[in-house]
Amino acid sequence: MIPLGGGWDEALAPLFSDERYLKIREFLKKEYSTHVIYPDMYDLYNCFRFTPIDKVKAVILGQDPYHEPGQAHGLCFSVKPGVELPPSLKNIFKEIKDDLGITEPNCGDLTKWAKEGVLLLNTTLTVREHAANSHANCGWAWFTDGVIKTVSARCENVVFILWGRNARNKVSLIDQRKHLILQCAHPSPLSAYNGFFGCRFFSKTNAYLEAHGRGAIDWQL
Repeated sequence: MIPLGGGWDEALAPLFSDERYLKIREFLKKEYSTHVIYPDMYDLYNCFRFTPIDKVKAVILGQDPYHEPGQAHGLCFSVKPGVELPPSLKNIFKEIKDDLGITEPNCGDLTKWAKEGVLLLNTTLTVREHAANSHANCGWAWFTDGVIKTVSARCENVVFILWGRNARNKVSLIDQRKHLILQCAHPSPLSAYNGFFGCRFFSKTNAYLEAHGRGAIDWQL
């Protein structure tokens, strides 16, 4: 393991030393050597590298990484600079504009959000090229459930933003006595009009954070 920094190595040590994680690593060694896998192995844990655990203000849960070339780089919903915006990300930007009046950006790189304290965590961290959900059953769900529970236990007054059924199934992992949970439909074009548009989660997140003395997130890219 390359050290993650930001307090994550110590916080996630029980996960990294677990036999189930070692099985994930063996699976990935074979996958990366025999198939095209996204994200690049050096980007795999970017969500941790850019957001120290004691700086986490919000958690956005995605499902699995984008599976087409040049998109995924270890942050959920984010794409590298110069890559066409995926439909769900376009809808996220539209909702931010409607909620906060922020102009919709042309770049889909969300690294700035990560540095603002937004943990951009996919529930599955890798995928084969052109094959959505291809790594969904390799053990990542156990690992990322552990990450969610660790953040819930170690952090105070975090906003968990859960879009869609997959993310909303994680509610039981979060201590609702010390955190705010916001949940609604997924920003995908297939479901965005079923409750995502108009959710105003970005202003609600900032209102909660400011009320608890944590400081608002600058959602402007």
